[in-house]
Amino acid sequence: MKNFADLTEREVLAVAISSEEEDSRIYMTFAEDLAERYPDSAKVFEEMAEEERGHRHRLLEMYEQRFGAHLPPIRREDVKGFLRRRPIWLTKNLSLDTIRKEVETMELEAERFYAKASEKADDVGVRRLLGDLAEEEKHHERLAVKLTGEILSPDVRAEEDKTRRRMFVLQYVQPGLAGLMDGSVSTLAPLFAAAFATHQNWQTFLVGLAASIGAGISMGFAEALSDDGSLTGRGSPWLRGITCGLMTTLGGIGHTLPYLVPDSWPNAFWIATAIACIIVFFELWAIAFIRARYMDTPFLQAVFQIVLGGAIVLAVGILIGAA
Repeated sequence: MKNFADLTEREVLAVAISSEEEDSRIYMTFAEDLAERYPDSAKVFEEMAEEERGHRHRLLEMYEQRFGAHLPPIRREDVKGFLRRRPIWLTKNLSLDTIRKEVETMELEAERFYAKASEKADDVGVRRLLGDLAEEEKHHERLAVKLTGEILSPDVRAEEDKTRRRMFVLQYVQPGLAGLMDGSVSTLAPLFAAAFATHQNWQTFLVGLAASIGAGISMGFAEALSDDGSLTGRGSPWLRGITCGLMTTLGGIGHTLPYLVPDSWPNAFWIATAIACIIVFFELWAIAFIRARYMDTPFLQAVFQIVLGGAIVLAVGILIGAA
């Protein structure tokens, strides 16, 4: 993948053209899906799709003037910094609110792309075109926020129609949750395997500490290197990496600390293990709650996925340690 800063002017225009083509198709898909349920909103998406085709036409004219007829085979998926989109447009009967949130993110990403691209453009005509498109995408973003004006109550709309909340989830909640899930679940097997293999609290604590810190470092670097945030607005990659790494370490340390119970205490191993299991229970429920609250996952589904998965990992660790 290429860094955005390394793109040539020709590649920037090519990425913009392919992006407008894809976005136009996505909006038409949304329009077809909403046509029977919300015909007025469907017309809005048809108009947005038509505007995206107009953007593509203007970009193609500029490209042909500057570089000729051949487009290099580069898309936004080939550039670091774009969001990894969930292909929700392949799902039928989506709620209007779900579609609206997706459109908000798409248009905010497009606006940031054109604004950044215009800053690095050398040609005056290209710079002007990209700047104009940034302003037009900002208009689309505001339009997306208002799409459910007649369907949602004013209070709900005021709360949910803020792109800022969506980006807050992308910047902080998502990396933090990914870290917490990894730290809480991935360290269960080595911790409890060590516990039931040795029945020694101090040795178990050292294994859990090493697993937690190691997982934190690994997840932190993985998050920081996955997206530089220049186009998506997800913030500093190192801030996200630190958030993810700290939450990963925290998730593992939580059920490791009980093994600081001194081995000299009567039934020290079972006391520490009982406390650790209670902490694991609350960790998994906390993760399920956060997923339901911020990631639009039904609560019971989140509980089933997280608690069941954690229980399986925990059982595997105990079985291996007791073998």
